[in-house]
Amino acid sequence: MPEPLLDVRGLDAFYGDFQALFNVSLRVEAGSVVAVIGANGAGKSTLLKTIAGLVAPRRGEITFGGQAIAGASAFQTVRHGIALVPEGRRLFPSLTVEENLLIGGQARRPGPWTLARIYELFPVLAERRGLPAPALSGGQQQMAAIARALMANPRLLLCDEISLGLAPIVVRDIYARLPQIVAEGLSLIIVEQDIVQALKAASHVYCLQEGRVALEGKAGDMTRDKISTAYFGV
Repeated sequence: MPEPLLDVRGLDAFYGDFQALFNVSLRVEAGSVVAVIGANGAGKSTLLKTIAGLVAPRRGEITFGGQAIAGASAFQTVRHGIALVPEGRRLFPSLTVEENLLIGGQARRPGPWTLARIYELFPVLAERRGLPAPALSGGQQQMAAIARALMANPRLLLCDEISLGLAPIVVRDIYARLPQIVAEGLSLIIVEQDIVQALKAASHVYCLQEGRVALEGKAGDMTRDKISTAYFGV
């Protein structure tokens, strides 16, 4: 079996004395889309933050491109080629749309994603580039958050709850852009509560329940009963 792009093994993570992840393992092959689904509090966001260097693991290994990165800082992780689209977008409200995008490119990694390429993918951002970020709609802000992460020219894009709080038509529009992103050589991890969107987008799925992997397998092999048991614990 070829070495995966990302290999997470036996990951434990804590917030103070509270343990959020228990012995979590996950693999992401180059050029693939992996979905991580689960209810609120399942540990999905913590998993992404730990991979991205925002939470230090207590135990376990994270290997990216054959290099051990567990415990690396967030900036070091970006330099390695991992970028996070955080839950809630987290755009800088005092900056324009374009200034937010330029911040994403501070790591100066080489790659295909430039402002011009971003504006081709999300034309509405080109139209509103001079506006302050809060002037965008929720869906446009999500596009800007994805675009800011792409400006880092990552090999792996971590998307945390990109459909949260958005109208279904906006969610479909955003998900329709993902194949173009993958076509540029990226791999994706998508954290989702929306099971339907996750199964449509991903080739492989992990279900988390209370910080543990309750189910994992190919998206095409998942049944509603299997997912319900893993997702809700019933």
